Amino acid sequence: MFKLNKDLELPPQLKWKFSYEPELLGWTIRARNYNTFVANCMFLFLSVALIGLSYVVYLVPAPGEGVMARVVIGFCFYMIFSFLILSVTHQRMNFAYRFTQSGVECCEWKDFPEWALKFLKWVAGITAIFFVFMATIDPSFLLGALIGPGGIGLTYLSMAYSKSYREMHTQYHHLIHEWKVFTQLAIATNREVVDLKYSTTMEGDDFVTNWNINIFCRRKQKEKVAELIRPFLSPGVPFIKAKVNVPLSTD
Repeated sequence: MFKLNKDLELPPQLKWKFSYEPELLGWTIRARNYNTFVANCMFLFLSVALIGLSYVVYLVPAPGEGVMARVVIGFCFYMIFSFLILSVTHQRMNFAYRFTQSGVECCEWKDFPEWALKFLKWVAGITAIFFVFMATIDPSFLLGALIGPGGIGLTYLSMAYSKSYREMHTQYHHLIHEWKVFTQLAIATNREVVDLKYSTTMEGDDFVTNWNINIFCRRKQKEKVAELIRPFLSPGVPFIKAKVNVPLSTD
């Protein structure tokens, strides 16, 4: 019926269940599926603490270390750990949606950030060259070369070859919902999100649990998405506009 821009490719680990049915609507989007206000506060708090630690690093010089070397080492210390904090508190999840006559499918995935490894590798190389050059002027920069580029190199190695770290930053999920399970359709008034509530009995339970799925939309498209969904829902399902309780952010 209409297409939203597709800029992400579905990974081979995920396959559409209703791929044999014509697609009514489909799109991909990158979004933060968590409380971004809390994440911003955490990053601000940790950044302030990191500034204090960087200042402590600056105040405690090694023997023969000059003021300029201390400044550069403190700056490198701040940049390394600031990058690590940012990579933890502000991650994005990839989403792909596909609507058919049978229902809505949502594929969620987060690939390991290979770009971060390349970034660290380049930063380590550039700072190493800088410290070696500065060491020809002030030998104390040789110590900075060990702490700055050396620390970045160790960070790169821990990220590149740590299995647990890679698993923590890699996720694949496939959600499948038939239209009949939805009990409420809502257009978020505070975010570009369409919210669908549904009831289901979890495996091993003997009671019904209420859940919801947030459908991330691009700017000014949530109304169109909601209008497409509405005819497929069971008669009497409420269609409302309401504030989404979980703050979300999208590209």
